[in-house]
Amino acid sequence: MDGSTGQIGRNVSRRVWPPGVTRVPYWVYQEPDVARREQTHIFQGPVWNFLCLEADIPSQGDFRTTFVGEMPVVVVRGEKGAIHAFENRCAHRGALIVLDDAGNAKDFACVYHAWRYDLCGNLASIAFRHGVNGQGGMSKEFDMRSVGPRKLRTTTFSGLVFGTLSEATPPIETFLGEAISTRVRRVLRKPVEVIGRFIQPLPNNWKLYAENVKDTYHASLLHLFFATFRITRLSQGGGILISESGAHHASTTLAPPQTPDTTYRDAGLRSDKEDFRLGDPGILELRNEWGDDIQLQILSVFPGFVLQQIHNCLAVRQIVPRGSDAMDLHWTYLGFADDTPDMRALRLKQCNLVGPAGFVSMEDGCVGGFVQRASATAEDEESVVEMGGSGTESQSTRATESAVRGFWKNWRELMEI
Repeated sequence: MDGSTGQIGRNVSRRVWPPGVTRVPYWVYQEPDVARREQTHIFQGPVWNFLCLEADIPSQGDFRTTFVGEMPVVVVRGEKGAIHAFENRCAHRGALIVLDDAGNAKDFACVYHAWRYDLCGNLASIAFRHGVNGQGGMSKEFDMRSVGPRKLRTTTFSGLVFGTLSEATPPIETFLGEAISTRVRRVLRKPVEVIGRFIQPLPNNWKLYAENVKDTYHASLLHLFFATFRITRLSQGGGILISESGAHHASTTLAPPQTPDTTYRDAGLRSDKEDFRLGDPGILELRNEWGDDIQLQILSVFPGFVLQQIHNCLAVRQIVPRGSDAMDLHWTYLGFADDTPDMRALRLKQCNLVGPAGFVSMEDGCVGGFVQRASATAEDEESVVEMGGSGTESQSTRATESAVRGFWKNWRELMEI
């Protein structure tokens, strides 16, 4: 591959992406070569990947299985509170070491041949290492310290656990930048508890969902519920913060003005249905926990982490690629550990806003697949990403694709395309 010309893979003569981020060729969502290269250059590159919550692993021996890109990973609380993360792959024949989603263990044994690992991911013992009745077994020269699953560096930030395989990854707050760090702290301002979780399979390349999260232009156009009930409209106050690298973003929507807003109705948009009513208007109750006028904040950390606050519904989302044309979206709903029963009930009610059948986000589960299907034979065509200009800077409007361009700026740099 020649990074100077933006060429990649075996089809070098056909796969050219000119400089810039206002046009995105559809082959980036389709080529298996691209998907494979992303695993090493992005997910295993100089980035911090979200692994789990500190609340998931509070005690020694607590673990969760997760992913870094397509690589399965074990995250575990070790001695003296240390957090370890290692590849969920046995050094012997490559089987998964840990099969459960979560639990507590003193150590881990591969079910295939019973090779055993400690909480740090070190190979600790081998079944019949010395053979049986003086026959078979490993050679006397075999050193267990010479093999083992790959280990990740870990860090924590506001109760989130991140991991990286690269020594070049900077400290987490440097990686995020001051503006995004502040926005994470705004939401995760005290200890949290998990109040629900599920996995949503999506029929599209992972980058289409990553774009969707950063695409503030679509939110009140695609999502009828958003606009109809004034959760977010482009005519409301707010804007978008983008890290200096372009990699991360935080979009905000302020509470709607008291005066009537006819912007969407006057434009004849489908996302304004004034005759729609809620059977339980209490689902849209907004309690000002943060001392500001922000009623919605969506934040992303490159490559695949999302933190949401929609009214009082808090969640984190993890994007997990599944090849070039599929992905899983891991949802974890949150409440604060000191929630009153009344507040916890409100959060659980508002969980109905998001997810596969969420009043707000059910369309997000479809639209990526629409793009994947529509562009299946258009690999040499390009999408247009010019709302709000051609740059990747923060803006005081959400009628922009600046954060989407920021994603592609960072993606191209890491992929050397």
